[in-house]
Amino acid sequence: MIDLIERLSLLKGVSGDEAAVAEFIMKEIDGHCEYHIDNVGNLLVLKKGAKRPKKKVLLAAHMDEVGFIITYIDDSGLLKFSTVGGIDSRVIIGKSVLVGDNGVYGVIGARPVHLLEAAEKDKVIETDALYIDIGAKDKAEAEQYVRMGDRAVYDSDFVHFGDGMIKARALDDRAGCAILIDMIKGELEYDTWFAFTVQEEIGTVGAKTAAFAADPDCAIVVETTTAGDVGGVPDAKKVCSVGKGPVVGFMDRGTIYDSGLYQLAMEIGSKENIPVQTKEGVYGGNDSRSIQCSRGGVRCIAVSMPCRYLHSPSCVLKITDIEHTRALVARLSREMSALD
Repeated sequence: MIDLIERLSLLKGVSGDEAAVAEFIMKEIDGHCEYHIDNVGNLLVLKKGAKRPKKKVLLAAHMDEVGFIITYIDDSGLLKFSTVGGIDSRVIIGKSVLVGDNGVYGVIGARPVHLLEAAEKDKVIETDALYIDIGAKDKAEAEQYVRMGDRAVYDSDFVHFGDGMIKARALDDRAGCAILIDMIKGELEYDTWFAFTVQEEIGTVGAKTAAFAADPDCAIVVETTTAGDVGGVPDAKKVCSVGKGPVVGFMDRGTIYDSGLYQLAMEIGSKENIPVQTKEGVYGGNDSRSIQCSRGGVRCIAVSMPCRYLHSPSCVLKITDIEHTRALVARLSREMSALD
């Protein structure tokens, strides 16, 4: 499954431009299930199991990643851009990017520090003050390679390092997509619905139509979430830690999760010797916020992999956390399908 995550993480799929990711997934799952693309670009899947479920369960993971969109080309050939999704401008200055379908190489730049006023040096540089340099001599040359509205992604390799760690861009949420693909390609006890959603990073847009179409009773959102277990962060603000297993939250800024499903996930972890941790704080959000409101309402739970440096060029996951998340999601889906 780690090889699958690597191949997924190297695909370009900024919100609203997820077609390459959807195409890859369809090739992986072809022959294992029924599937189709809806009008906004979600990939919706029905995987037949050995039995029909008492409760219709939907598993969701988003295909899109954060990135950049080109908004202006100035006379010198530099590209102005806006961020797509939640990106901290402090992590992007000097980073390499790939622009457009052809992957034009560029570097995110800013005014040199020696030209800043004293007051400016103590402030975080806003995205509006940054630009992408593709090495063009002027606007006319830049326009030969880049168009307004082109997306850009971090230029970041997939790397194994340390004690079973992996680093890449877009692990949020290509790692979740890989878990769903792996389940679809295997045998399931119950018929199960899957949604590979679009535009999660700009407001959980795709999940709205995916949940309406699938009409589930319950849903599991398979995600990543920010791990703050790094130097200088007090224990009360770490939220979760890499290496301690999947994260099951009780609340975030978009969803109050179903308390029965939360308890069920914890019980499964205890019975199956799967390490499970709680999200220690109310932060972030995911597709659950849209899925829970669909039609007459959907019971939702999110199972997330703890990820350091989320939304940066260097997202970091631990392989054992991925494996334990896969195990918990499979068992939780089976138990939810049999609920009265």
